Amino acid sequence: MMRFAIALCWLLLGVSAAAHADEQSTLDTQIAQLQRQWAQINYQTSKSQREEAFAKLADDAHAVVKAHPKRAEPLIWEGIIRASLAGATGGLSALGIMKDAKKLLEKAVKIDGRAMHGAAYTTLGSFYYMVPGWPIGFGDDDKALDYLKQGLAIAPNDMDANYFMGDYWLDQGDKKRAAIYLNKVLSLPDVASRPIYSKGRKAEAATKLAGMK
Repeated sequence: MMRFAIALCWLLLGVSAAAHADEQSTLDTQIAQLQRQWAQINYQTSKSQREEAFAKLADDAHAVVKAHPKRAEPLIWEGIIRASLAGATGGLSALGIMKDAKKLLEKAVKIDGRAMHGAAYTTLGSFYYMVPGWPIGFGDDDKALDYLKQGLAIAPNDMDANYFMGDYWLDQGDKKRAAIYLNKVLSLPDVASRPIYSKGRKAEAATKLAGMK
């Protein structure tokens, strides 16, 4: 009886490990798909079509969040996509979308702030310097810098962490500091699994550097 109980225990552990591996594989595939579609919309879709495309992709991301409620990665990507939707939408309604995106990222930080190279911290930092401050919005340059520093500390060679830190300093009027981070973006190797994103982000960094001269 004891041997049977031990064997059953090991069997259940094996089944649990296999189920976890399957769930992780499914999540990885879903996140990769969201990343690819976001890059295609952001860098290869005409501005007139982006709002509709991002709205659909946000719904797709929300479905992934519902399927994996205890994981930070889907929350991060729904937050990023909704922020992109806000940019494509514009106007006063964009602020409401940004507030929703902020809540998603704050929830992601509580689950695992280090997930996806600290992307939740970096993205929240970008929100805080891009969104207007009180009484219109929640923008706060000090909070922006704090979040951006946390993201960069987790992943000092991450393309987004460097890009948004550079963009922050450019927004603050410090071109010398901005150039350090934007030039680093150009020096980083492309993300092999995200060629459209890598090319697009580097092009944005190069454009900002050119505008500083």
